[in-house]
Amino acid sequence: MRRFAFLLTTFAAGLLSAATVPNFSEHVYPIVRAKCQGCHQPGEIAPMTFTSYRDTRPWAAAIRTAVSRGTMPPWHADAQASRAFHNDRSLTAAERETLTSWVAAGAPEGPARDDPAPVSTDAPDKAWRLGKPDLVLKVPSFQVPAKGDVPYTFFIFPTKLEKDTWIHAAEWRIDKRRVVHHMNAFVRPPGSSYVEGYPAGVAFVPTIAQRRNGRQGEGAFARRELLLGYEPGYRPIPWGPRQGKLIPAGSDVVFECHFDTNGEETVDASELAIYFAKEPPVERVVTLSVQNMIFTIPPGDPAYRSDATVTFAEPVRVVSVQPHMHLRGKAMKIEAVDPAGRKAGVIDVPRYDFNWQTTYFLRDPLPLAPGARLDCAAWFDNSPNNKHNPDPRTAVKWGDQSRDEMHIGFVEIAFDARVDADRLLR
Repeated sequence: MRRFAFLLTTFAAGLLSAATVPNFSEHVYPIVRAKCQGCHQPGEIAPMTFTSYRDTRPWAAAIRTAVSRGTMPPWHADAQASRAFHNDRSLTAAERETLTSWVAAGAPEGPARDDPAPVSTDAPDKAWRLGKPDLVLKVPSFQVPAKGDVPYTFFIFPTKLEKDTWIHAAEWRIDKRRVVHHMNAFVRPPGSSYVEGYPAGVAFVPTIAQRRNGRQGEGAFARRELLLGYEPGYRPIPWGPRQGKLIPAGSDVVFECHFDTNGEETVDASELAIYFAKEPPVERVVTLSVQNMIFTIPPGDPAYRSDATVTFAEPVRVVSVQPHMHLRGKAMKIEAVDPAGRKAGVIDVPRYDFNWQTTYFLRDPLPLAPGARLDCAAWFDNSPNNKHNPDPRTAVKWGDQSRDEMHIGFVEIAFDARVDADRLLR
């Protein structure tokens, strides 16, 4: 009887163990579909697809390594020191355990069944994720050379809008992602000094001085306003309900394009979709660059710190944040400081990744009173220990190319649409 009881217990334990081994169909695919397929499907940025067991199984060991190291899915905000974000694609502890246990068990498929269709990243017309646009701006085709540096290249697109137009969303469709370092679309209102005097529809390369040259007394947003930027890791997300950006009547859109060479001549023909708001918004959204352009990172310095700050004169709400640095970027932190000096973390990215420059959308926009400020601290690793460092023997300053550096905290803020944007900052 004792032997029978032992065998029965052993058999039951075996059944329990088998029942708790994760399989692809029941346990892994739902996680992959929710957290991975946005990139891992045909036509997206990832080099492999995870749309079925047959696609995913060969990458099981790589999945375990990436999940264990925290490199995938790409999400770099420290949850303990940051706000909650509604586009959070990080894995929970339970999801990480499921994926690593599945690989450890031999990556079993589980019961044969029809898996749910891959998560869709296409619009109904298969062209735009956010649906059919009201206006499409085509970046003129540009031939990217095989080698060398490509300077910032600009194109001017007259919108020919006859009245002030509010938009509730915009979306980039990047043609050749492997050579596009970034693209920015700026709204240039009538009378602006921004890259003044250049012809529309053709490529031109202004100097940094020409790009910065402004008119005395000209407001920052009267000169130009960032409509939408693209960097690796970009995902299109509309602004919130009754929120929008403004394109004044008669404005141009100026494309700022930065291409990287990859050893092969390539022609890029990217596009930008614009979605008009059905009614004027309650809140206007603008993008601020909380930045420091005056720094010198010493050769070999493993943790150089740069600081920038902006103080508000009107009530605003923080909608999204995006850290931006180059290859020596190490970490960035943005904090809100109220008029009494009390601090609240907005985002903390302790391990910045140049290849995944996520825009983090706050689940609950953060209100800031007049007199409050945002402090943005950035750290750079110019030491030989940084495997991405182009040259640790060089002192590094602000510059366009990836071998140079930048310190920008892009911050989208929402405010009363009746307020002049150029009154926002103190």
